Amino acid sequence: MTYGIDTPGKIIAVHLNYPSRIAQRGRTPAFPSYFFKPASSLAPTGGTIERPAGTELLAFEGEIALVIGKTARWVAPEDGWDYVSEVTAANDFGLYDLRAADKGSNVRNKGGDGFTPVGPAAIPTDGIGQDAWRVRTWVNGSLVQDDTSDTLKFPFGQLVADLSQHMTLEPGDVILTGTPAGSSVVLPGDVVEVEVDAPNAPGAPTTGRLVTTVTQGTTAFGDFGNTPKADDLQRVEAWGSEAEHAAAVAAGRATPLDGDAAATGPLTDEIRELLDGVAVATVSAALRKRGYVDIFIDGVHPNHEGDRILGTAKTLRFIPFRPDLFKSHAGGFNAQKRAFDTVNPGEVLVVEARGIPSTGTVGDVLALRAQVRGAVGVVTDGGVRDFAAVQEFDIPVFSQGAHPSVLGRRHVPWETDVTIACGGAAVQPGDIIMGDRDGVLVIPPFLLAEVAAEAAEQEIADAWVADRVAEGHAVDGLFPMNAEWRAKYEASRGAAGTQA
Repeated sequence: MTYGIDTPGKIIAVHLNYPSRIAQRGRTPAFPSYFFKPASSLAPTGGTIERPAGTELLAFEGEIALVIGKTARWVAPEDGWDYVSEVTAANDFGLYDLRAADKGSNVRNKGGDGFTPVGPAAIPTDGIGQDAWRVRTWVNGSLVQDDTSDTLKFPFGQLVADLSQHMTLEPGDVILTGTPAGSSVVLPGDVVEVEVDAPNAPGAPTTGRLVTTVTQGTTAFGDFGNTPKADDLQRVEAWGSEAEHAAAVAAGRATPLDGDAAATGPLTDEIRELLDGVAVATVSAALRKRGYVDIFIDGVHPNHEGDRILGTAKTLRFIPFRPDLFKSHAGGFNAQKRAFDTVNPGEVLVVEARGIPSTGTVGDVLALRAQVRGAVGVVTDGGVRDFAAVQEFDIPVFSQGAHPSVLGRRHVPWETDVTIACGGAAVQPGDIIMGDRDGVLVIPPFLLAEVAAEAAEQEIADAWVADRVAEGHAVDGLFPMNAEWRAKYEASRGAAGTQA
């Protein structure tokens, strides 16, 4: 037995079957359609699946898997269920980044190693009808899919009958029967669990939870075949809907859309205008009022006097040096190169260098690449090599200073686009990074609009107070303003508005 079932001769998967998923996709099939998955894509519970380097849209699909128990050829729909001996859980992983390359075959986007976890146990179907099954999926402990087989557009018996018209189904063959709504994208570090059970059958049999952990792949696809490409359509379909994608962007889990205003994320032109000239210190006060006190990337300074940064975070993480890990992860198109080679316009590349200044984590070539890509800044809580050369570039680079070491002295480049710790602050992809000569801070995206509005207003008030101090007024009662000074300030604002 392998993964709870014998290794199948065929794995056949159904495209659309659950009404909840059909409604989500906006197209209703008249008949079932299928694709094959290779046996090499099978994986056991407790395993891992790699999100390949250069991809962003690895999606799970919790499914009920049918195991054929006897040879089926030219079977009638009403008899099809009799040919199923066992039911188990499956996860039909797919890469939306490679859907366009496959043109419907799904060979590359769903055929990768580990892309079909199955198990952990198979449930005999004796005495249990085809409408009695339930599939549920959890991501990081949260239930995201929950549906039952009595809702299917194409019942299990019909699937067996239809397939048996075209090929002989043999004992051990597996049919993946489609996924309900709730399928979405997962990121490295996420844990996906799928369980199939028959809750109303005697003993409420269950497969147990099929557990898969997502990891980040390090080997890039070669240019001798189709390479990954994500567009707005694939992003929306992978996440499930525009609303779900937008929520993922706000949470720092998804790449913004390219084709519309969503590409800016929450950092709109209006908010940029609000924050133009606003000090980091002023924004930090607004965040502190909301309970955010550990949002400073401590110890970093700009490479040019007067530099400011304001952009969306893209992250890179280093781990402590170890010879075997350096050998496996530092060569080729490693995480460090990937980060600098994929940073987008308007983004700030934030590097977790473990707060160690005595090693260079950014050099002249990489800084130049980030500038050419349109990045608005680089922040590292480590050192910068080729410091004088980097100073010649326009791109702001915030670091702990110069150090001549090359990669491998203290670090291993490990992964990109994950939550990191930089200078004592948690940073997620999609967070807003703001910096000036005082330092750099992290703004959670959902707080940006209200914090920007408050900080902009506070900056105007602070400038007015500074003018009064310059006129010779004492700070007591003026900073902060008491009721008398507040009334004068409001009156001056009103007069300024009237003149305008």
